[in-house]
Amino acid sequence: MAARPIGKLDHIGIAVKNVAEARKFFEGALGARFLYEHANPDAGYRIFEFDLTGFTLELLEPLGEDSFLHAFLEKHGEGLHHLTLDVADAKSRIAELKQQGIKVVNEREFGPESYEAFISPRSSHGVLIQIGSGYPTLARAAEWFQKKSTS
Repeated sequence: MAARPIGKLDHIGIAVKNVAEARKFFEGALGARFLYEHANPDAGYRIFEFDLTGFTLELLEPLGEDSFLHAFLEKHGEGLHHLTLDVADAKSRIAELKQQGIKVVNEREFGPESYEAFISPRSSHGVLIQIGSGYPTLARAAEWFQKKSTS
């Protein structure tokens, strides 16, 4: 059992086929407030961030049929894609997880204060968990609000 909580929830990522349709529900029915969007053509997706009374929802939409997200949607349908945890000293905490035999994938260092990885759903009872710190991992990182539009 962990001696201390690894971090706190930063956002939940939801895979959708069409953000325009999904926005009707999340903004119209739930009252979510749009924060920003960002396209990542190299990875094949766009993200749209929304605030729901201090809680961040991230909608992910594929950019074409070659996107990993398109394949995800074909296999699983729309719904939960990942949870992201804000983890102080993410690099060392990820090392601790690996020492415990937890399958960790896609480790990336973006800078001295920004590191991320994913806990494989095989280790976390079917849930993809992103753990990390800083920009671009965390939805509320200041750098996102300096951009304010698609890239």
